[in-house]
Amino acid sequence: MLENILQRVANGDASAVDDCLSQYGGLVWSLAKRLSRTAADAEDATQEIFLEVWKNSGKYDEGISSEATFITMIARRRLIDRHRKQTRTLETVAMDPDFNSPSESEPDRVELAEEATLARDCLNQLRPDERQVLELSIFHHLPQVKIAEKLEIPLGTVKTHARRGLMRMRELLRPGSLAGGA
Repeated sequence: MLENILQRVANGDASAVDDCLSQYGGLVWSLAKRLSRTAADAEDATQEIFLEVWKNSGKYDEGISSEATFITMIARRRLIDRHRKQTRTLETVAMDPDFNSPSESEPDRVELAEEATLARDCLNQLRPDERQVLELSIFHHLPQVKIAEKLEIPLGTVKTHARRGLMRMRELLRPGSLAGGA
């Protein structure tokens, strides 16, 4: 019994790759061309699809589907993923036009400055690792994943430092505490 093309690809048969391109190249190209914005995008999609086919060729089971169906499903998933990635937009919300207008009275600004100083003093009382994580989050607006990458520490450790730091800040800012005043 002859092995099908995908079994041969999975077994590392170099000629099977050419056979796969010859047999299914037109199918994949027509799908990519129909669902891509430009010809260049369709070419990139076709390459990605065949790379995915070759990576997953070992998962093909002729008892479940034909090779053409298997390749079409991979192509369809890849093209949908590409389409979603290209059309993803962030939702924008109009800001209140008075947002930037200085509406705070002078006493409010003084109180805010005092609170900011108190918060900074409390932040300086934290352990260095907790302080560093919170500073990157608050002042640099980094998400925890980016903080983990930047500091080259596990994400779970970043989350622990942030949680412990925030709990300690809450203690320090609580009325009656040493840093929080009377």
